[in-house]
Amino acid sequence: MFLLHPTLERDTVEIARLKLCRVLLMRDCTYPWLILVPERENLRDLDDLSPDDRALAMVEITQVSKTMKELFHPDKMNVAALGNVVEQLHIHVIARFKEDLAWPKPVWGALPPKDYENAERNALATRIALALKPL
Repeated sequence: MFLLHPTLERDTVEIARLKLCRVLLMRDCTYPWLILVPERENLRDLDDLSPDDRALAMVEITQVSKTMKELFHPDKMNVAALGNVVEQLHIHVIARFKEDLAWPKPVWGALPPKDYENAERNALATRIALALKPL
């Protein structure tokens, strides 16, 4: 049975479910930041996915990245699957801007996370969920 890691549960808000992945909004208004979590048990790394699921994960990463580009017009999309702190496989999809406070460095540890106001978070989650289109 798939269970979301407690840290991801605490630090994100679920906004959609795709065929393979849950799409989560990071509780940090500093960057438009989504996390995709394949709903499969006991995954740590991308190569732990079956070949079919790995291909589907790439389709969903592309779908989410294109949606983020369409909504936010970033200078660069960052996509990463690190898992050094949270071992459950999850993929970060972050819209980056030359004027963001961490640019050009990675977002991790650059600034303390700043949560959205509830209404702002809910509106953004709805906007992204509605914009997600299958490829």
